[in-house]
Amino acid sequence: MAVLNKIRQRSLFLILIIALALFSFVLADLFKNSDALTSKSQNIVATINGKDITREDFLQKVETAQKQAGASATNTQVMNRVWEQEVRQAVMETQFEELGISVEKDQMRDLLKTALASSPEFQNEAGLFDEAKLNEYIANLKETSQAAFASWVNYEKQIAANALQQNYFNLVKAGLTGTLAEGELDHKLEGDKVDVKFVQIAYTSIADSLVKVSKSDISDYIKKNKKQFEVEASRDIKYVEFKEVATVEDEDAIKEELGTYLNGGIVNIKGRKDTIVPFSKIKNDEDYINTIAESDIKFDDRFVFKSNLPAAVADSIYNLNEGGVYGPYKDAGHFKLSKVIAVKQIPDSAKVRHILIPFLGSRSATTETTQTEDLAKATADSLVKVIKSNRSKFPELVKEFSSDQGSLEKEGRYDWHPYNTMVPEFNDFEFEGKVGDVGVVKTVFGFHVIEIEGQKNKRKAVQVGTIARKIEPSEATIDKVFRDASSFEITVADKDFQETATEGKFNVRPVNGIKVLDENIPGVGNQRPIVRWAFENDVEVGDVKRFNIPNGYVIAQLVAKHEEGLMAVDDATLRVLPIIRKEKKAEMIRAKVSASTLEDLASAENTSVRTASAINMKNPTISGAGREPLVVGAAFGLNEGETSKLIDGEKGVYMIQVTKVTPAVALDNYQAAANRVEQQKSNVVNTKLYNALKEAAEIEDNRVSSQVQ
Repeated sequence: MAVLNKIRQRSLFLILIIALALFSFVLADLFKNSDALTSKSQNIVATINGKDITREDFLQKVETAQKQAGASATNTQVMNRVWEQEVRQAVMETQFEELGISVEKDQMRDLLKTALASSPEFQNEAGLFDEAKLNEYIANLKETSQAAFASWVNYEKQIAANALQQNYFNLVKAGLTGTLAEGELDHKLEGDKVDVKFVQIAYTSIADSLVKVSKSDISDYIKKNKKQFEVEASRDIKYVEFKEVATVEDEDAIKEELGTYLNGGIVNIKGRKDTIVPFSKIKNDEDYINTIAESDIKFDDRFVFKSNLPAAVADSIYNLNEGGVYGPYKDAGHFKLSKVIAVKQIPDSAKVRHILIPFLGSRSATTETTQTEDLAKATADSLVKVIKSNRSKFPELVKEFSSDQGSLEKEGRYDWHPYNTMVPEFNDFEFEGKVGDVGVVKTVFGFHVIEIEGQKNKRKAVQVGTIARKIEPSEATIDKVFRDASSFEITVADKDFQETATEGKFNVRPVNGIKVLDENIPGVGNQRPIVRWAFENDVEVGDVKRFNIPNGYVIAQLVAKHEEGLMAVDDATLRVLPIIRKEKKAEMIRAKVSASTLEDLASAENTSVRTASAINMKNPTISGAGREPLVVGAAFGLNEGETSKLIDGEKGVYMIQVTKVTPAVALDNYQAAANRVEQQKSNVVNTKLYNALKEAAEIEDNRVSSQVQ
């Protein structure tokens, strides 16, 4: 009791102690993750020209875009696409606001009228756009579906954004003019010509081994040209892939199993012994293929021509008699055993016309469909009677009854088309019947009233039944792959990665320059988890991790971390070395040259004096030497008969002499040339304006820190 009283007396003190302990715990966590001191990096995906893009809004747009893209795009691809859209919108909105341009209500109506003018639901009886119908449509959306209305609002926003962008681009284009002075300059750049004599001392005349380029030379070059060598953070990894693929033994086992169906025999199925009758002696082929053999590809009763059979075995199967079996053979990732079940003569193409009568539940049913299946069948039967009595009525019956929009304008006709083009029931009627036959066929789309108008080129077709086994690894193989991967992972924890791989005869694949938002790993495809791991803060160079991939495993090792900033010397060497080497060669050539005339230089360098005619500034190319802008520019700075000093070019060091100057023909008026200049400037707007605005914008990308990746 005394203890309890003391606790009660000191309760305030205890509360303060606990509060301080909790506060210190929170502070410690905050200092571990400084981003937590401000929630901006977690809740803001990007800040563009001062405008924030929230994480919630961004992810919602990504989710919508992912639904639209379906399985055709990965989440990262969709996210990057939405990111580019958001950046573009924010960058352009900054320009719109600065200029004070916007889309007002009247202009928005005009834009919608233009966009929706051809939509039947917004047209009146005369086929003209009806604004009242648009207003009614929007009002109905607002009342019936908030999701649909929100989608409509986004549609309007997109139209407005496109219009604003076009207005902005037009304003920029309007400010780009070609003056008469620019027109005259452009004319002269193309029309002024010079003929030259020159001597080239090629850089290739000095062996690369004679030119020493140090790391400090490369480092100095990077520092002088920082903008060219700014890089994002990246990672280098290497990996070994352990693939679960069928071995030769696995394939042999599959072929052996198919051999049982080929020859017959006794097999052990689920613990009991069954006698298998040879495939060639079976009458109920569908049941045998699907149920007894449990084929990985189910029975298809359609007839095929030789051209539809696998090319490598087409002759072997096509030439079999009825009941003949061929195989096992390998095709499209399977081992197969094929039997010719039946042979018949079938036209290779047909021409028909039809009327499609939908019923409730059929694939072609719409909101206007009211007939049940029985009623639709009765309608189709009555149409057949009318057509058989008077075939000229077919076109008008198509217009009145058919729901097939694809053939409506062609009087229900599908002109000459190959066998097996239509759904099975439709195909069987048109190719197995006779020209002139009229009948009713039911398919998933509804009831078809079909008339066969023509058939061509009857030839041999075969019905083929196939027992197929997918070529895949056995459980023993899968277990071995798992053991190999696990053993390798354990071994490389203490031994060299490359050495261990070499000992085990495993192929090591390096992957360099992985960016934080990449997802593709060459050789294994979309592997976002590997990229995430490589960029985790606690993963160090040399760390190894195993990843599950489709049909196998990857054991990856982090090889290098490259932080954001200037490119490392080692990484830039391949790019910079040739540039510095060329500069040093130019210095070496200059140092040994004392000649002041072309002839003396050619003699000293054991080369010849060459000529080039009609050189112009617009296309600074020297015949026999290639593109040399500095050399051509120097030539236009010389008088006729004047010789240059040494000039460092793209492919060597040059000395040139101008032998003839031909001025451009003077024009009375340079307006046409000025117009060409203006058009050239205007053409650049669509391709380069946005990129220039984006480069100048202040873009803070927080996708990684806000965990949107």
